[in-house]
Amino acid sequence: MNSEKICNVVFDVGNVIVRWSPVEIVRLTFGYSAQEAEQKAKAIFQHDIWMALNKGLLTEQQAQEQYQSALGLSESECERLFYYIKETQIQIFGTVDLIKRLKQASYNIYALTDNVHEIVEHLKHRYDFWLLFEAATVSAELGVLKPSADIYQSLINSNNLIAQETVFLDDMPYNVDGAMQCGLHAIQFSDAQQAENALRRLGLDF
Repeated sequence: MNSEKICNVVFDVGNVIVRWSPVEIVRLTFGYSAQEAEQKAKAIFQHDIWMALNKGLLTEQQAQEQYQSALGLSESECERLFYYIKETQIQIFGTVDLIKRLKQASYNIYALTDNVHEIVEHLKHRYDFWLLFEAATVSAELGVLKPSADIYQSLINSNNLIAQETVFLDDMPYNVDGAMQCGLHAIQFSDAQQAENALRRLGLDF
């Protein structure tokens, strides 16, 4: 693949643009110790309920009701849980600045995210970075999650992209692998400076 032809840069959202920390969310919600919070976070965020919410099969309210039934959470615990799910999503230092500099250098900027309708709306209202995207591919709108090839193909097809001209940044290695299997360049994101260096090594000039 010719890296000099890359003209599209695609960003994951959670832990790339905004922080996503299930353990912190659970610790704040329930007041657990770190070890207890880790176990509870797995129970909540690896549950089929969360997967269905991310696929757009449930509303946030329906998910709260199902968590009460399936995991024995109280109504107030669910309210606190979803409050902290949103409120802990602070911007990661440097990523939005990186996006703005790429955009100023005439690269096309897209988002590809496993995300929930209500969280997307929250992020759109709280921050202005969503306006920087040419378009966003969101799992809840498609009913499919990364690293399924279908979500990468939707990104490519709906935006008329050429995979070899596109690079994807995601914090999870299996999502990076999924993108590469669909022909995209891909970078595992750890922080904005590391991402910038990796993009420059691919030949991007900004």
